[in-house]
Amino acid sequence: MKKTHFVLLTVILLSFSLPAMADELPSYLTPLAGEPCTIECFGRSVDIPARNRDNSFAIAIGGTLFTPSLAGHDILPMAALYWKHRWDDIRIRGIFSGVVNDLDVSKTNSRFQLLGHLDNTTIPFDSAEIVDGSEVKGTSIKWGEANARVGVGLRLPLAPFQIDNDLRVQLYYQAGYLYSRRVAETAPAVVLPPSTLVQGALFRVRYDGMRRNLMELPHKGMAAGLDAELMRRNNWSDANYGGAVYSAAETRDYLKLSGYLTVATGIPFLSEKNRLLTSFYGGVAPYGTLDRFSAFRVGGGPVPSESDDLDRLVFPGAMFSQFPATDYLLGSLEYRRELLPFLYLHLRATHGRLTRTIFTDKQAKTKTGSGEAFTVGVTSGCAWDSEIHVEYTYDTGILRNGKPGGNVTLMWSKSF
Repeated sequence: MKKTHFVLLTVILLSFSLPAMADELPSYLTPLAGEPCTIECFGRSVDIPARNRDNSFAIAIGGTLFTPSLAGHDILPMAALYWKHRWDDIRIRGIFSGVVNDLDVSKTNSRFQLLGHLDNTTIPFDSAEIVDGSEVKGTSIKWGEANARVGVGLRLPLAPFQIDNDLRVQLYYQAGYLYSRRVAETAPAVVLPPSTLVQGALFRVRYDGMRRNLMELPHKGMAAGLDAELMRRNNWSDANYGGAVYSAAETRDYLKLSGYLTVATGIPFLSEKNRLLTSFYGGVAPYGTLDRFSAFRVGGGPVPSESDDLDRLVFPGAMFSQFPATDYLLGSLEYRRELLPFLYLHLRATHGRLTRTIFTDKQAKTKTGSGEAFTVGVTSGCAWDSEIHVEYTYDTGILRNGKPGGNVTLMWSKSF
């Protein structure tokens, strides 16, 4: 990130944090997720009962408005159902949106676990890739995948011993079906590989020592993760997705390594109402060439905060899965201010460096670029015991081929 951007961010952070020093007591304690508390607000006292965070069912609805349009789109709608439940030693977690679904199940015996997972991305519409901020109609195809994995793991509870505080080490065997076919707009030069079974091993490590606040936002602590995925396509061939040729020998087998680290801390001399959050995400493929179907996918959406969602790759303001990448590095710095126990303001700077897979050059398969995004947003409790999240992001050009732009994201969620 350019030095001028760091200076600008520092000035903004200080302008919000320094006025708070005069009216805060160092002993103030932020209400934390799941814990009973009493909130004093506008002269009223409200008792918040303890909440079982093991069991939750929620709906989330919202979208992103792009100004100017991005890849020919003015708005990106989002909606999903979220379900998490525990029956003694069995835990289940799922996110369902119809055409994209994700389900995890675990059975725990002491510290050992049996693990299961199902997911699918089976969008019934034509899918075109975005290159330099525009959809390339010639890359339009229909494709999707359905995957399952089974495995074993070790789970060690960690301080502060909430439901999401643990160290998990997991080993899976996974298999899935990958399919693709041409559509009317598919360019004549496009040559698709055959639909096939994809199978291999996945090794994962997850560490979460984070406490969340009343709105389930990271408050203090650290979380980290590591993934190593070794896969093979059973039936494969040379392919061309509109540009260079991807040979079967290069793309049939691949190894992907990725990881993340996020830290939430206080700010010296200020109360808990002021938090500083940093996060880093990185991924690389040391063996094999990643293609359109195997690449890392960096997209938009709300910044992750839940333990099982922290590995999601987000560049604020991007389209869904906008960047297929062979390697990436994302970093962000965020200041959060607690205006009320249920109302939080955040300022965030994000830097991304991506080696993107491109589909318009007959010689080059990738292009490396970088860019920044600056975000201001609010997370608040809302009517009917719901939550609302609104933020505005200004990006410096990585989303629109060097042209700056902005977007507004609105998400509303309700737990039942």
